[in-house]
This record gives sequence, structure tokens and C-alpha cells, in this order.
Amino acid sequence: MKLLRPIAVALAFALAGAALPARADALKVGVSAGPYGEIIEFAGKLFKEREGIDVKVIEFSDYTLPNAALAQGDIDLNNFQHKPYLDNQVKNRGFDLVAVEKSIIVPLGLYSHKIAKLSEVKDGSVVAIPNDPSNGSRALLLLQQAGLIKVDPAKGIAASVADIVDNPKKLKFREIDAAQLPRSLDDTDFSAVTLNYAVAGGLDPKKALLLEDANTPWNLWFVTQGARKDDPRIRKFIAFYRSPEVKDFIQKRFDGGIIPTW
Repeated sequence: MKLLRPIAVALAFALAGAALPARADALKVGVSAGPYGEIIEFAGKLFKEREGIDVKVIEFSDYTLPNAALAQGDIDLNNFQHKPYLDNQVKNRGFDLVAVEKSIIVPLGLYSHKIAKLSEVKDGSVVAIPNDPSNGSRALLLLQQAGLIKVDPAKGIAASVADIVDNPKKLKFREIDAAQLPRSLDDTDFSAVTLNYAVAGGLDPKKALLLEDANTPWNLWFVTQGARKDDPRIRKFIAFYRSPEVKDFIQKRFDGGIIPTW
């Protein structure tokens, strides 16, 4: 599994002061950096206690790797992406992957080290957005929601910088790898950062200039191989994840920063 960089071993209980090793048939769930893994671990603990199946969290530092690992069978499912991103990967890379069930909303936000509110955005301000097509479009739509630009309505969630039809403040755009966006804040006036990388970069979502809300269409999905979409273990784990206990954990742990879809 050369693509994988595990950060958490299978959840297990202690016996005689030592943790039991993960079973060979542990359910392996891929996530990207940030809070996703913490939620999977909590759900996995319930799954282990009630079903006797270990859950192993695998964290990836690059958005492109969880789907490649899933396609080649190194993991059983992943939970890090919204549907437009998955659709783009399936189209461009030929993966036989399917969205199984919704999980959470991890809001994209506008962050800044230089201004405290959107009304302070100046003409010619430099803004950084993710350089992958789906999250880049997502950022543009959030900027449109903020009243800073307008994009071609015919493009919808496929909009790119080239589709901006009105830019009254003459904003200058930089398209940057999503993981690097928190670091970009010293060199930009503000940046559009997904919450997982915002949290990993030490940003406070409560101080964002603007965050997506529960009405966003960019919720995350559990994804697996097409041939395994009805796999009982996968379906049962997702049911545990989408339980009242996990919902309560998310709401208390992240204080509204992450929004359950159930």
C-alpha cells in the first residue's frame, strides 16, 4: 500500500494494559487531513463495541490519493469528498467508484489575516482559491454569495475563473493546492479554505469572513467501489456513523463547525 500514510491504527480496547492488534479484516476508511478521521474513529469505536469489527483510519495528505487507493482495493471506502469532485475523478480517471450515502457538511470558508469583515475587501485584492476544478468552482460560488463577483449562471457548479462575468472590485485570483491555502494567507488578502485544511492550519472557523451553511450542495459522501456498494459491512458501518450518538458527538465536539446531514 505505497499510496497510504496511516495515522491511526484500528480502534481496539485494552486487555491487560496492551491494545489488541487490528484484525486482518478490519474495515479501512480513507480520509484527507483534518477532522474527518476523528469522527470516523468515534463511529468506529461504536462499531467495534457492537459488531466486533475493527475500523482503521487511513489519512492522505493529497486529495487525489484516497480515490486511487480505493480503486485499487487498498481501502474499503473513503469519506472526504463531495459529489462534484467524485464525478470529476470518475470522468477523468475512469474509476469505478460510487457514492453510497451522505455524511457531513464541512464548510468552505473565506479567511483572512488582514481584514475582519467582507466590507473591508479593497479593489485589487488578491484572493486564493483551490486549484482543483470542483473546489475552485465551489469557492467562486461562495464569493458570488458574498457579493464580490458574478459567474456565468450557465456554468453552475462547473464554473472556473474564466467564467467570472462581473468582478467590480477587480479581484486578482491565485489558484493554489488546497492543502497550501492556509499558508497562503500571509501572501493574499483572503483565501477560500475548506474546513479540514482550515482546522489543520490553525484557523478558527468562527472567525471566517463567510462560511457555507447547511443549504450548501457540497456535502461529503461515503464512497466505495461499484461492486461493493451493497457490502453489508460497509452499509452497517455507515448506519453506525449516521446514528444519533455520532451526530451528538459532532455537534458537541465541533460546535457547529461541522454539520451532520442526518
